[in-house]
Amino acid sequence: MEFKDYYKILEVPREASQDDIRKAYRKLARKYHPDVSKEPNAEAQMRDVNEANDVLRDTEKRAAYDGVAAEVSGANGAAPGPGWDRGFEFSGANGAEPSQAEFRDFMAGLFKQAAQQRRTQERGQGFDSGQGQAQNFRGEDHHADIEITLEDSFAGVTRELSLRSVQLDPQGQPQLVNRTLSVKIPAGVKAGQMIRLAGQGMPGEGSGAAGDLFLTVHFAAHPVYQIDGRDLTMKLPITPWEAALGGKVHAPTLAGAVEVNIAAGSKQGGKLRLRGKGLPGDPPGDLYLVLDIVWPTADSEATRAAYEQLAKVAAFNPRRHLGVSA
Repeated sequence: MEFKDYYKILEVPREASQDDIRKAYRKLARKYHPDVSKEPNAEAQMRDVNEANDVLRDTEKRAAYDGVAAEVSGANGAAPGPGWDRGFEFSGANGAEPSQAEFRDFMAGLFKQAAQQRRTQERGQGFDSGQGQAQNFRGEDHHADIEITLEDSFAGVTRELSLRSVQLDPQGQPQLVNRTLSVKIPAGVKAGQMIRLAGQGMPGEGSGAAGDLFLTVHFAAHPVYQIDGRDLTMKLPITPWEAALGGKVHAPTLAGAVEVNIAAGSKQGGKLRLRGKGLPGDPPGDLYLVLDIVWPTADSEATRAAYEQLAKVAAFNPRRHLGVSA
């Protein structure tokens, strides 16, 4: 998800007054309005200008946005990198993954959360504009990301998860707060799967139940395995003589090393399938071993002599099919 700097879009400093923001918006609206503008991508530029103005002209939205911006930009004010939004809670539509949600939807979730908290606070203080009758509403569900290792998914683990969300301070102003949850990761959980934490979403209004928190699982990059659902794939290095003559070698799995048989005459890229050696489940995934023939370098007299001897006795021309003799 791309982080948008609304101040940069409106070409105003962060300490700009509401009057400054209003003037900047009018200037840019004249510049980018699709009906009159000759600028490239005027329509897209105008959408960003409208979005930035909608947030910065609203005191509560601006306070919530400033809190998020300060959290993700770092001390030097640098723009945040990919994944800056990980760990934020937001009200997602249909459980969409935060990394795929548009930025305005993400921010709208934070603003909506603060607004709902304000309504709840005002009702508790007797400011309900209704007829004095208690309103009971279930709290909204929230969504956030959680990154785990492949080993976490294989064995199951309990993780401490830090989440960020917008809440109201005692003065009723939105602020960014952190909270920590203990999350049990079940064995066999897949990338993209959601874990439901009942009652950990937005508090309900009146006597309404709290919403739920849905965590979308993401795997950290692994140095050995590639992941496809519950199936795993890895390159298995073998020597030229193991490929040519066959034999037994040891291969790593998440459950420990196993012995596998290399068939004589195996080729580069050949694939072996170890059933049930992927991630656990019903059924469990498989582990695919892709053969990677690794040749030793001729960095010693003995190795060089061995290659020279092989060249004499092998009578091998890999370019024969190209019509050349050597």
